Amino acid sequence: MSKSQKNPYYQGPVSDHFDGTRFFLPNNPPPKGLKDLLKWQFGGKKKKWPQKVNGKYHPKPLVRHNAGDFSITLIGHATVLIQVGGINILTDPFFSDRASPFQFAGPKRVRRPGIEITNLPPIDFILLSHNHYDHLDLPALKELHDKSEPIIITPLGNGAIVNKTGRKHQIVEADWQDTIPLTQEIKVTLTPALHWSKRTFNDHNMALWCAFVIQTPFGPIYFSGDTAYGNGDHFRAIYQQYGPPKLSFLPIGAYEPRWFMKDQHMNPDEAVKAHLDLHSQQSVAFHHGTIQLTDEAIDQPLIDLSRALKNNAVDPYRFSVLECGQSKKFC
Repeated sequence: MSKSQKNPYYQGPVSDHFDGTRFFLPNNPPPKGLKDLLKWQFGGKKKKWPQKVNGKYHPKPLVRHNAGDFSITLIGHATVLIQVGGINILTDPFFSDRASPFQFAGPKRVRRPGIEITNLPPIDFILLSHNHYDHLDLPALKELHDKSEPIIITPLGNGAIVNKTGRKHQIVEADWQDTIPLTQEIKVTLTPALHWSKRTFNDHNMALWCAFVIQTPFGPIYFSGDTAYGNGDHFRAIYQQYGPPKLSFLPIGAYEPRWFMKDQHMNPDEAVKAHLDLHSQQSVAFHHGTIQLTDEAIDQPLIDLSRALKNNAVDPYRFSVLECGQSKKFC
């Protein structure tokens, strides 16, 4: 790692997770290198996914709820519509056919978004956790800007990538533990996640990644983004600082093989442990069944989640699995 290389996205002071050029995870192993990547890719253990999965029909969410209502709609993968306190929030918009810099190659989605962009209600805020292609989708951000000009809240360095759409986005870049008010009653804080970033061949960890805590009149809403479990400290820290989340969004897919993925993605058993560490009142699974990023079969996350809930004596009602396009109301 050469500090002489220029960071094209962010210039700022050195911190406990930024060395002047790249961001890093204190006291955690670095991501696997090219040798390990090739070992995995040529290991030949990837399960075959269907080319297409047809979704069920679900009623569209309301254009806007009253301030006293709170509901969510799973769009697909890590994209969730959160309607709370009279505002509409969208997480990690991914609507393209492929999670790739090219639409002729790369991981291809097998499930369409539960709601297409043209049918979304007006979006007030986008929470953008990091710059991987299945979370930061430039064509989608361009279309969302043209539709409703949302404010984008994202970790340090990602604004320069977003601006490649050519649109004049309203972007708030922030560091871990920074808090941004959305309304008088709702604010969002960026919190650490055990992950990494990369958009091109030479920009490894030059933009930051995060999870989000949305503080609302209903209680905290936790969106983990992509994260490993590690020793669980970052989940327990959320509970200690904010109390038990009213709702947590926890990823359950893209976890095999464990020797390669365990430092960047949770498996379902770890997601249930995170649910317990957070003391979450309810959790919702995401990041599965849309695009094949790793080796496990398309339905394996749901099988493993069911087993993990049973083994940890967690009521499945408290850890929901929603279909793409399905909404859930909270009170």
